[in-house]
Amino acid sequence: MKLNLKIWRQEDAKTKGEFKNYQLDEVHGDMSFLEMLDVLNNELIENGKEEPIEFDHDCREGICGMCSLQINGEAHGPDRGITTCQLHMRKFKDGDTIVIEPFRANAFPVVKDLAVDRSAFDRIQQAGGFISVNTSGNTQDANSIPIEKENADLAFNAATCIGCGACVAACKNASAMLFTSAKVSQYALLPQGEIEATDRVLNMVAQMDKEGFGNCTNTGACEVECPKGISLENIARLNREYLAASLKG
Repeated sequence: MKLNLKIWRQEDAKTKGEFKNYQLDEVHGDMSFLEMLDVLNNELIENGKEEPIEFDHDCREGICGMCSLQINGEAHGPDRGITTCQLHMRKFKDGDTIVIEPFRANAFPVVKDLAVDRSAFDRIQQAGGFISVNTSGNTQDANSIPIEKENADLAFNAATCIGCGACVAACKNASAMLFTSAKVSQYALLPQGEIEATDRVLNMVAQMDKEGFGNCTNTGACEVECPKGISLENIARLNREYLAASLKG
């Protein structure tokens, strides 16, 4: 099929960007979205008139969260429960115009073209995403610590967050509450996370605000666009954890 691609081009965070149109023929439905961009970049390189389009990618298996693109106004595109690299061109029709742009958030400055700097997420995790471990030689086997299955399942579900930033891109306030709440929840639900529980939630929320993310809108767009289906229940848990930690002083 033939497609008209309207792609955001921007040299860096300080340079004004713009959309440019590209025509691409012979796109096959079994191509992934990133493979389609590879084909376009090969054409640009062969023509030698324009630099190839910069976009993030790594595993291309829906695990790393690098392939974060806004496609026709939707984070990761029109499908649900997948990342951009798992999106296939069969979701589009011959003659379609596809608008491709980077995730829009002040906390995600553009590096170049479609690639953004999401290191703000790293700094939020560094503020509290760790646990104290006894390394004295008398460590307790983690498998010997009894944990209710419901809590274990909820912690595992929260830990499946890949930090792609789709929640931020989907939120009109560019809030990182779903991401932060997932990182808080995966520890708050387990006994190993109890030691730093108070400092963790206070420090991670403080860092989230410092990075410039907006407030939660309560619209649920983040959960809808999340490729891993991270639940809004985690945000409720974050709020409870934060209130309890604040009362402790």
